[in-house]
Amino acid sequence: MAKAQAASLQAGSAQLQSWTMYDWNDLKAFLAVARGGSTLAAAKALGVNQTTVARRIESLEAALALKLFERGQTGSRLTEAGKDLVAEAERVEHAAERFGNRAAGHQRGLAGVIRVTSTEMIANLMLMPGIVEFRKTYPEIQTDLIITDRPLDIQAGEADVAIRSGAALAMSDLIARKLGDHEFALYCSRDYVARMGLPTPETLCDHDLIGGELEMAEGPGMAWMFRMAGGKAPVSRSNTLNNLLHAIKAGLGVGPMACQAADLERDLIRCSEPIEEARGSTWIVTRRDLKDTPRVRAFLDFFVPYLQEMGRMRAERGRRMREQAEAANDAALAEGLGEAAP
Repeated sequence: MAKAQAASLQAGSAQLQSWTMYDWNDLKAFLAVARGGSTLAAAKALGVNQTTVARRIESLEAALALKLFERGQTGSRLTEAGKDLVAEAERVEHAAERFGNRAAGHQRGLAGVIRVTSTEMIANLMLMPGIVEFRKTYPEIQTDLIITDRPLDIQAGEADVAIRSGAALAMSDLIARKLGDHEFALYCSRDYVARMGLPTPETLCDHDLIGGELEMAEGPGMAWMFRMAGGKAPVSRSNTLNNLLHAIKAGLGVGPMACQAADLERDLIRCSEPIEEARGSTWIVTRRDLKDTPRVRAFLDFFVPYLQEMGRMRAERGRRMREQAEAANDAALAEGLGEAAP
């Protein structure tokens, strides 16, 4: 039994070697003949002589113990085995190309992983479309997103790059580029207004309020809302901006939201002017020792102008949508319909 198992293992090992120990140039010749239909066409495509191509095909067939082509006066036709192996050979070819491209990227320093942290809202609305465009230029740079509303410790290496928002950045040795300014205001859904009436800062004590947990609870917009409501208890709490947005859209109540995001939601109504104490800015941040590494520099050089322009476009689009909604409401009231248009 032991001898039989040993013989089987030895045979399997020999077969594995016969399938893996072949010359990559032989495989390129195989694909060139399969695509060109003859060793002559393959020789022209590869820039070698016809004899070299024929020798490489013979070498590959010997290594695989398979006949890959039927030779004739009109050229070379793939056998059934050859047809079956073309797709696999192309996968190896693509893998080899990716290997070469990635090696070249490392030579230029434009390969590897960048760990980027941001809130889910910023990641979904702004970063993801940009990453698609970024990869068209830098396909060998892998961007890993760490989604959290908690500010990670960049100095300690929890991430390489962060998108951060607030009234100001804390003093540190980090390198920061400003992306733009932002405003917060109170919002509710049209469905909520239909049920409960339109909230105002002066009537918040009569409305359902959505609060925050953890860092969200300490936000200036959230603190302002509950102060205006006289400390009224919330009907629900959210611990991420993205969840807060969906809670407001669902009609659960009133909550503070970034105008760049909420003004683009047709189902939401702005219930206040921008909250003065909640005005802030957004920055892209990295460590000093990382800022000049080629992959991080490429990321910053791409995303700083990209995110700045996207922020301007979203703010302008939100302003137009808000003006259109207000004009529709004014027109409805002027016609004596008795209530604002939805």
